[in-house]
Amino acid sequence: MNVTLSTSPAPLAAGRPRYGWTQFASPARFERLARALVPWCWGVAVVAGLAALYVGFVVAPVDATQGQAYRILFIHVPAAWLSMVCYLAMALWAVVGWVWNVRMASRLARALAPTGALYTAIALWTGAVWGKPTWGAWWVWDARLTSELILLLLYLGYLALVESIDDDRRAAQAGAMLALVGALNVPIIYFSVKWWNTLHQGASISLTAAPTMARTMLLALALATVACWAQAIAAALTRARAISFAQEPHLAAGGSDRDDA
Repeated sequence: MNVTLSTSPAPLAAGRPRYGWTQFASPARFERLARALVPWCWGVAVVAGLAALYVGFVVAPVDATQGQAYRILFIHVPAAWLSMVCYLAMALWAVVGWVWNVRMASRLARALAPTGALYTAIALWTGAVWGKPTWGAWWVWDARLTSELILLLLYLGYLALVESIDDDRRAAQAGAMLALVGALNVPIIYFSVKWWNTLHQGASISLTAAPTMARTMLLALALATVACWAQAIAAALTRARAISFAQEPHLAAGGSDRDDA
């Protein structure tokens, strides 16, 4: 009796779904995921934001050096963090969409830009409000402030570029090139207080050192950061859905998408 052994892999069972993060490259699948996540993100943003305001502006003690003015930290620091994180995420998804021709990645990059620009503007504005009683001036051409201003201009430049090109693919490619080049500015922002002698104070929290602020201050900052992250995710997902609906109207009616990208 002859027995033949097959070395080829067994076929997947019929109808068994394949799971992985790449499945959400499909606009239809991304739409279903975003629709489920957005309400939860908004809920976390509201609850954490209200808790942060209460702890930061009612419970937290007055700072011995800066007095009441330090409380702007609970808005300024999360906004500054998100301004950089959103840009890096925008650049990452823009490059993924450009290199692998994943249209949902390009849409997500486009959706992140307004949120990142908003947080950059908030960081600059709250920094000016904090700087007036601390430095005696609304604005100085400090390395940190100047590089953060450049970040805002990069966001606005990206938005203007992608909106000025009618063809979606060409717009995504041009935006990806600008986002990739502009990403070099993010480490300059982060390390500016170490590389140059600036007026701006160092990092509020360091991973290599124990926190220097009271626990209630740290709690308020953590809650505010969670609120900002949740809001940024909710806004970006909502905007990405709107972009998909505009480019593929059948998705708004619950239509399927057979393409992987």
